[in-house]
Amino acid sequence: MSMFRALFQGQERPAGSMAENSAAGALKPVKLLVIQADDYDWPTILKGATLKDGRPIVVYQTGWPDIGVHADTYSSARICVDILKFAKTATPPEGYFPGRRVTIQPDFVLVRNEVKTPNFDGRNRLNGLLFADVPAMNSLESILMFCERPAVQGRLYRLERQLGKDVFPVVPSHFCSSSRSLMYGYTFPAVVKVGSAHAGAGKMIIKDHRQMSDFRSVLDMMPDEHCMVEPFIQSQGDLRIQKIGSNYRAFKRVGISGEWKTNTGTSIMDEVECTERYKKWADAAAEMFGGLDILTVDAIVEEETGSELILEVNGTSSGLHPDKAEEDNTFIKELLLQKMNAALCDNC
Repeated sequence: MSMFRALFQGQERPAGSMAENSAAGALKPVKLLVIQADDYDWPTILKGATLKDGRPIVVYQTGWPDIGVHADTYSSARICVDILKFAKTATPPEGYFPGRRVTIQPDFVLVRNEVKTPNFDGRNRLNGLLFADVPAMNSLESILMFCERPAVQGRLYRLERQLGKDVFPVVPSHFCSSSRSLMYGYTFPAVVKVGSAHAGAGKMIIKDHRQMSDFRSVLDMMPDEHCMVEPFIQSQGDLRIQKIGSNYRAFKRVGISGEWKTNTGTSIMDEVECTERYKKWADAAAEMFGGLDILTVDAIVEEETGSELILEVNGTSSGLHPDKAEEDNTFIKELLLQKMNAALCDNC
């Protein structure tokens, strides 16, 4: 409590202040909180960056499990984020002592990791940032919506209705709130997806209605989880359309290990031409939830017909192709500075 008491009494904790003072001079630096614990060094990527009003940017990079959030509406501090440890890939702030907690008041947040995973739920931290109305990229509101896969899929089906199936084709799906409402009536084999997990977790193939009955009994043991079901599509590969601001890329991934989930087995992923059709998909998805700055559209290519069907959209945590990551992180950096200038500079 002492660290929060000092902050809310107007005396900011000195940890990190050496970096801020040396970088700032007469100008108070802007504090950027980057949520990405798994990769990249954002303090180095943004080294020397300033806002248009001349204020330097001090970057603190960590992960959702390694922060605590405290906010109120009656003090000058407004929000305090307690950083338990920095990301292993990131350069810590100047003057930081290993093992020491750092408390900051972030002016802006860049989110590049999932809030909710099979092993962790960070929505309480996200809700704290939302309570304090901290500007972010992507928007915190959109990130909260992306914690619930049915909400995202519902928007995709809205886009399909608005644009037409020829323009924006989405794989048919079934939603059930529990095992009791699991009354799937479409084709088999089918794919069941439990909860809002990502990266292949919580998914399995169901061959027929007998297996579905067995699966329903398993779902009985997870009364708090919803389930989605969609027809299994034998594919020749899948597509990923990436949009970062006004920059587009398209990739095709082909599995070579025999796994039906190409994102969990061994696969080859190559960049392909980003056609106008793919750009239209990304542009339409970018309008979801008030606007997405970073997104990817995942689609599947049917083996027999070559038909392309959209599977899902991923938001701010979308991963980058290793061969393109350096350039794509530059795109993210440029877009981030635009967003920070718009949010934090009165006359920019």
